[in-house]
Amino acid sequence: MSDTASSSLRLRADINPKPLGVALLLIVLGACYLAQAVGVNQAALYVVGALLGITLYHAAFGFTSAWRVFIADGRGDGLRAQMLMLAVGVALFFPALSAGTLFGTPVAGLVSPAGTSVIFGAFIFGIGMQLGGGCASGTLYTVGGGSTRMIITLIAFIVGSVIGTAHMPFWTSLPQLQPISLVTSLGLVPALALNWIVFALIAGITVWVEKRRHGKLITPALRPAHASPWLHGPWPLVAGAIALVVLNFATLALSGRPWGVTSAFALWGAKAASAIGIDTASWAYWSTKANAAALAAPITQDKTSVMDIGIVLGAMLAAALAGRYAPVWRIPRRSLIAAIVGGLLLGYGARLAYGCNIGAYFSGIVSGSLHGWLWLVCAFLGNVVGTRLRPWFGLEVEKVKPTGC
Repeated sequence: MSDTASSSLRLRADINPKPLGVALLLIVLGACYLAQAVGVNQAALYVVGALLGITLYHAAFGFTSAWRVFIADGRGDGLRAQMLMLAVGVALFFPALSAGTLFGTPVAGLVSPAGTSVIFGAFIFGIGMQLGGGCASGTLYTVGGGSTRMIITLIAFIVGSVIGTAHMPFWTSLPQLQPISLVTSLGLVPALALNWIVFALIAGITVWVEKRRHGKLITPALRPAHASPWLHGPWPLVAGAIALVVLNFATLALSGRPWGVTSAFALWGAKAASAIGIDTASWAYWSTKANAAALAAPITQDKTSVMDIGIVLGAMLAAALAGRYAPVWRIPRRSLIAAIVGGLLLGYGARLAYGCNIGAYFSGIVSGSLHGWLWLVCAFLGNVVGTRLRPWFGLEVEKVKPTGC
């Protein structure tokens, strides 16, 4: 047997068969059940969620780590990938949102008020990203990938989300602008041009900072490649960025609105609280028609919930294919505290800011919402603070070691 064939067999043997089989079975059975019990569109959204989980894991497309390495070490490849994702995103979303329909389906963006609650919520969400070890999508895909620490973050995320819904009447009473859509306010072409200019400017700043800090653009460290990298990973960041845009656009086509994550966490927490006797249904947040209906209905009827579950299972499948599904149950005490504090900040901040790195940042900006840009600035500042706090909890801040004498 040749060395190449032997290497290929060895790499394929690295697959974790049990979690792979479980993930595949749950994805297939879940899709079949949803198609029968709810509808074909709901099943399709579940599968899109699974594909998002595969993409996030295989491309290691993290918002938290990308911001951290830029803040701490000036490396901007992750931020540049995000700008590419947004640039392609507005090119797809803005025309559809301007027309109001996509493939015959009415569509609307995630456009929310920009004001005090977004400023504070996004800022503490940014701190939570660094202490919790992930953003909203990052928490889900790392849980699916076998991270036991992130299960703690997710539970705290859900608790923080419920607390946030209880306090929403106070925060929404503070000064804020009416929801502003740049597509509606400026028109399609000016909105596209303005966004592309800003994306290019941010990408250019990352290049300038990285070259000034390191003298050149740093090549990111790669995970060992499998024999079939597109199936087993790792993927280039650019491929991950494009895949996330396409899948978000598929979400728009199937559900009539862009991808969101954290509203499901608030819903799960409210249902759990109701189950132990807390009357969440009487809270102002859950008294609106849409939220009351979601609280009364089964989880399977909530679009965001089925996509979130799909993300977890898709990431589990990807981790098993990569041979990296290996949960570690021992968590250092300081890291555990950071996971709890970070998760609470993530959940509370996401509710106040009308979304997370997906619903407010990614989907907010491709929806043309002004609040998405406010979220980006405030969350980035929160990440600066969170990055400085990480060593207090024994968490790593990755830096490239200097070369030479």
